Amino acid sequence: MAHLKPLEYCDIEDQDVRQSIEKYEELRGFVPNSIRTMARRPEIVKAFMALNQAVLYDGTVPEATKMLVSLATSLSSGCLYCQSHMTNLSSIYNVSDEKIADLLNYQESEKFSAAEKAALTIAFKAAGVPNEVEEADFTILKQHYDDGQIVEIVATIGLFGYLNRWNDTMATQIEMVPSNTTKRILTDWQEGKHA
Repeated sequence: MAHLKPLEYCDIEDQDVRQSIEKYEELRGFVPNSIRTMARRPEIVKAFMALNQAVLYDGTVPEATKMLVSLATSLSSGCLYCQSHMTNLSSIYNVSDEKIADLLNYQESEKFSAAEKAALTIAFKAAGVPNEVEEADFTILKQHYDDGQIVEIVATIGLFGYLNRWNDTMATQIEMVPSNTTKRILTDWQEGKHA
């Protein structure tokens, strides 16, 4: 059970926050409980949503890659809420179910490009405690991404460091849409449909 109940839409007084929340609902089909909880402090939720936009949706790294990096970060940190959300968003951004299901096997999988593997290695290693990223990992990353793109990748990992801590600490309840997407992909994987 969540430590704080998410606010209902009608209880969110700040009009800018309400308009931003509507965009979340358009893209995802629901409003994340994390945002509805954070909305108690409009300046925090506005700053978060601006950072989220700049990190995940602006720049030149493909959005699908950033969704996978976010999912890898959340898998490494153990945040089930963010794992579910990023499974859902990866699917929305046209990452195949097979690829999502094979993420923990990315190093050996033929489903991932060399560039994706380099970014995912950084994500999995950076999200652990202690951080295990080495210079050799960046040497490989630099073969596929320019300096600005590396900033985007590391910013994505950093953003999910915040979200993983926020949602685990708040015990944020997973919504039906991301829960159902995750269950569908995992069920297909368990039944061998992603072979």
